[in-house]
Amino acid sequence: MAIEVFNRYESKFLMDSKAFYLIYNRLLEYMELDEYNKHDKFYSISNIYFDTEHDSLIRNSLSKPKYREKLRIRAYGIPENDAKVYLELKKKVFGLVNKRRTALKLNEAYDFVRTGVEPEFRAGMNKQVIQEIHYFLQRYDLQPKVYLAYDRIALFCKNNRDLRITFDTNIRSRRYDLKLESGDFGEDLLGRGQWLMEVKAEKTVPIWLSRMLSEQRMFRTSFSKYGNEYKKMRMNEKLAGEGLPL
Repeated sequence: MAIEVFNRYESKFLMDSKAFYLIYNRLLEYMELDEYNKHDKFYSISNIYFDTEHDSLIRNSLSKPKYREKLRIRAYGIPENDAKVYLELKKKVFGLVNKRRTALKLNEAYDFVRTGVEPEFRAGMNKQVIQEIHYFLQRYDLQPKVYLAYDRIALFCKNNRDLRITFDTNIRSRRYDLKLESGDFGEDLLGRGQWLMEVKAEKTVPIWLSRMLSEQRMFRTSFSKYGNEYKKMRMNEKLAGEGLPL
């Protein structure tokens, strides 16, 4: 069964393709590819993020409080209505990321968020997570806000499965046609050839990784896919209001 509860620290790094290949090839000395990358170079992840009418969740997150939270539906590839997806509640408390998710059918996930009514429990669902999401939905009146997808390469440490590193590229988004089954398309969020690396660990990263990042002059950055999409959207709105080209 897929892991449904995560507690870990995440560090993010932005880089171009040259830097990606340098560090990726070095990481293969210590890490191995995720099973979904064994035959295909990338696998695609698509998400629908939910927020209030006035975007209170992402606006609060961008103010960098000690506690922040968000809700999304995640799929691998383009799902059908009855395909398995994950409804995820992601929280960040004092820098520690807590992610709780449960498997649902896509139409069940849509209905749950829309109505707040828990789906009928069956094997494969995480009942505790469903109850937590139910409580979350009682606190907020949510609606689908943005589609975000990207192509991913993921690696696990050979000696420590708690250490995971992912590389995301071709990050794309849209604020229309907000259905995962509608297709994998959208506007580029990062420039071509740009990569987002995330180092995910339950505790501190190993010395070899710290040394490698230092040697490659990789420095942590603050980057939220949803947060940066929201800021880009607001900037485009501002430019359009002033009659300037986007």
